[in-house]
Amino acid sequence: MKTITIVRHAKSSWDNPDVNDFERPLNARGFADAPIIADRISKLMKLPDLFMSSPALRAKTTAEIFVEKFGVPVSKIVLDKDIYDKGSKYIMEFIKNLDEKIESVIIFGHNPDITSLATYYSGNYFDNIPTCGVVCLDFDSNNWQDTFTNNGKIRFYEYPKKSIYN
Repeated sequence: MKTITIVRHAKSSWDNPDVNDFERPLNARGFADAPIIADRISKLMKLPDLFMSSPALRAKTTAEIFVEKFGVPVSKIVLDKDIYDKGSKYIMEFIKNLDEKIESVIIFGHNPDITSLATYYSGNYFDNIPTCGVVCLDFDSNNWQDTFTNNGKIRFYEYPKKSIYN
């Protein structure tokens, strides 16, 4: 079985208009939500084999908070600028070509790419994955190539306001 977990970065700050998009930090809500969601999902899944993140500050910071909750060093995060620059098609190609020894990957990125990936990989329509939203998909396959053509089963979909409404 292959598992893809897709994470949209936590809520970012728009307080300083002089900060470019790549350098936008998390805001107070982002710093509050990320550890709660990371703790929640660390109990719902085993440790991913690969942590990938956009190097944009808000995504990287979110990934750092998650790896801490999983109990692994920040150095385990692989930063890939193409997640930020090239979007969902790049991420799909990256996943399709992963080493078969890797069973699970978690990817931290941005919208609209995260929502597009969740929709594509699940075969279910997602209108908008909210900030710090996480979609985990299991594929009944031992081959990453199959994730490109077969839908995964949603194991969970978590986001900060979910516990308020459920």
